[in-house]
Order: sequence, then structure tokens, then C-alpha cells
Amino acid sequence: MQNLRIDLVSDIACPWCAIGYRRLEQALEMLDGEIEVELAWQPFELNPDMPPEGEPILDHLCRKYGQDADSVERTQDEMIKLASDLGLNFDGARARRAHNTFDAHRVLAWAAEQGRETALQQALFDAYFGEAKRPSDPSVLREAAQQVGLDGEAAEAIARSDRYAETVRAAEQRFMQAGVSAVPGFVIDGRYLISGAQPPDRLADAIRQIADT
Repeated sequence: MQNLRIDLVSDIACPWCAIGYRRLEQALEMLDGEIEVELAWQPFELNPDMPPEGEPILDHLCRKYGQDADSVERTQDEMIKLASDLGLNFDGARARRAHNTFDAHRVLAWAAEQGRETALQQALFDAYFGEAKRPSDPSVLREAAQQVGLDGEAAEAIARSDRYAETVRAAEQRFMQAGVSAVPGFVIDGRYLISGAQPPDRLADAIRQIADT
């Protein structure tokens, strides 16, 4: 069996990252017994300059993409349906606010040391898109950590400190230099970049072709 490493460059505030990960899971099921994958999550901040209070998501997306509210709402409705069809909890997606996620990425770096980063990523996707909670809120991070069997007090303490800041900044810079300018980005075997939440069959085919090179 062949072995590949996939670095999934992602932000908790990115709905297509949640969708992209679910599609990656489906792709890996297609490759079961053929290719074994080591997955590592890497940080990306969609809103690095966002103030702590955030911004209503509709206002934020209209301003960011220069579109009217009706167009943005239609796009969000289509995205929410797609996510729901994949079994993702996007019940709070319309009520969410745009937030910076740097503190959450620091806690995720800590979770990665304990082999629980994927579980915590999913818990934070649920908290943000399912319940419209602020993903870098120390209490939200504490609760999400506890849900996946991590030390909630330790997670909250990290969120209230500056621990892992250098780790996250270095990773962000490394993958930006590797060409990742939007998320999700799948960096396969440190050599190939697949951008966007590709359909599972297309993603599986790409992984298979890369494994054969």
C-alpha cells in the first residue's frame, strides 16, 4: 500500500473547508486498501484583521464580494443545502458572524500534539456553523476540547495566553509561500496543491495520480 501525506490548509470560519474535509473523507473511502494517508491540518486566517466582536456574516460577505444581499443569501442557501446533504450541521450558518480564528488555531496546534486535531476541528465546525458560536472564544474552545476528550481547562488557558503563536504564524507563512492563497487547499506529499472543495471522485483520482508519480 502506498503512503501519502496530505496537509489540509483550512480555517474554522471557512464553510468550504468543512465541506472539503467531508469530501476528502469520501475520497479516502474510495482509496481504502490502495493508499494510506497521513492527514495534517494547517492554519489559514480568512479574517486576520477582524475585531473581536466580528461582523454579521451577510454584511461581511456583501462587502467582501461586492454583491447585493439577495445574491449572497442565495449562495449561502445553496452552500447550506450542500453541507446538510453531506451530513454537516450548518443550522446556525445564517446567524454566524465573521470572526478572526487565530486563537482557535493556537489551540488546534496544541490538540495536534495529542493526536486530536481532526476531532477538535470538527467540533469547532459544529460550534461555528451549527450553533453560530465565536470560534476563538476561550469558553467555546474549552467546551469543544472537552467534547473530544481533551483537557478543557488547558485549552482555555492556551486561548487566554499567547502560546503556540509562533507555531501558527510559521505554518501560515510556510503554506502561503507554497502557493496557498485560498482555502481549502490540499498539499499532497509536499509537492502538489489541489485548491477548493473538489468532488470526492475527482479528489480520489488526483490523489491516485499523484501517488503513481
